[in-house]
Amino acid sequence: MPKTMEKPLHSVRFPGETPEYRSARDRLLKAELDLRKQVEEVIALRRRLPLGGPLKQDYVFDEDDGKPVPFSELFRPGKDSLLIYNFMFGPEMKHACPSCTSILDGLDGSALHVLDRINFAVVAKSPIEGIRSFARERGWRNLRLLSSAHNSYNLDYHGETAEGDQLPALNVFVRRDGRIHHFYSTELLYIPWPRGEEPRHVDSIWPVWSLLDVTPEGRGTDWNPRLSYAAG
Repeated sequence: MPKTMEKPLHSVRFPGETPEYRSARDRLLKAELDLRKQVEEVIALRRRLPLGGPLKQDYVFDEDDGKPVPFSELFRPGKDSLLIYNFMFGPEMKHACPSCTSILDGLDGSALHVLDRINFAVVAKSPIEGIRSFARERGWRNLRLLSSAHNSYNLDYHGETAEGDQLPALNVFVRRDGRIHHFYSTELLYIPWPRGEEPRHVDSIWPVWSLLDVTPEGRGTDWNPRLSYAAG
């Protein structure tokens, strides 16, 4: 009985590609379609989360020249979701975290678009003067930068350990009927990691890995972002 040829998934072809390439690419494309479906299912599950606990306290952050800003004022009129990224830059750290810096380098360009839909802020434990100075060095223009130097937000919402070590974390808060509730956190950080892997809990907002993942070299096993790179 002759072998049934599978119907091509689409008609687009690239210069010089072989039948072997197209067959392998179609197998990958089917896997990509399955992954997209699973990602959409996960997103739908996240949207259906019930409200988490009420905000522990109306934390007061420092902004710009030490101006105090209560947590509740991070919500603008008509925008009831707030995304907060915990930037690993504590007062005892000689340098800001290179990986967090890589994330924020990318998010600075996206922030204006994000802010049209939701509230978004970046919180670090260092004094605001140090955070603003580092932001100027990086050329950040669009990120709302806050210092939690005088409150327990980082510790309460797991951007800091009891020993004072800083952690990368992404938390979402929502405002409902005038009250603020926690909604979501990137909890992959807290479960055991498979050997040789990292938690990847904030990868969805980290453009660097998305670009490397589509290349033959991939992420590699010994490369991580740095604060600066040699020229050439």
